[in-house]
Amino acid sequence: MAGHSKWHNIKHRKAAVDKKRGKIWTKCAKAIIVAAKVGGPDIATNLNLRYAIDEARYANMPRDTIERAVKKGSGELGDETYETIRYEGYGPAGVAMIIEALTNNRTRTVGDLRLAFSKYSSNLGNAGCVAYMFEPKGQIVISTIQHDESDKRAKPVPRDFLSEKIMEAAINAGADDIEEPEATEDESQWTILTPVPAFQPVKDAIEAAKIKIAEAQLAMIPNMRTQIKGEDAKKLLALIDAVEDLDDVQKVWTNMDIPDSEMANLQ
Repeated sequence: MAGHSKWHNIKHRKAAVDKKRGKIWTKCAKAIIVAAKVGGPDIATNLNLRYAIDEARYANMPRDTIERAVKKGSGELGDETYETIRYEGYGPAGVAMIIEALTNNRTRTVGDLRLAFSKYSSNLGNAGCVAYMFEPKGQIVISTIQHDESDKRAKPVPRDFLSEKIMEAAINAGADDIEEPEATEDESQWTILTPVPAFQPVKDAIEAAKIKIAEAQLAMIPNMRTQIKGEDAKKLLALIDAVEDLDDVQKVWTNMDIPDSEMANLQ
């Protein structure tokens, strides 16, 4: 079980997340508000709310901020209304892109997206123009650096030991693909893909095994990829950053395939 996903594509996204922590918390809060508004404030009966809260937790969002977002969604602290919209388009060199947004003003959101796409020689398309290239999956990322909660220090765990624990927990709970980290990298990640129904059971199994999850979300995973290099790759990464920086945008998925050597040069 390996090789389905390309970690360097995820790594770029994670780097962008780390640079914009406050903005990410705002996006997490929106997702929580919408989930609580649609399905109610109880995570026992509202799985989407549980997903949204877990994602906020992995982003180290403060508990009181999470609780306040739930109360906003349930109407206890006023009423905030957002709608979910998915946009599709083509980036440089024809890379397929899916953008998930939460907005209270469609005109503003699509205008901001068109401006960003046009700046980088890219185009928004019609609904369905690239969706067939993607499949919904659960995606769980685990770092080779595991945090020791008892002494608050990060420390490496022997990879063979950690890999065995991850494999056992994830496979037994229903994971269908695991990409292992490169042995030559000091800090890297396991990327686990699951069918959507197995996403929560796999997460629960991993956490029950005392393994810290770095990131977990329902993702759109490409089933075909477009290799991109040079100036086109540089433009694409800049476009992704520009789109992710928009307040209304929640997630950006692409089918980019940038060779490791090329990604290293770009970073």
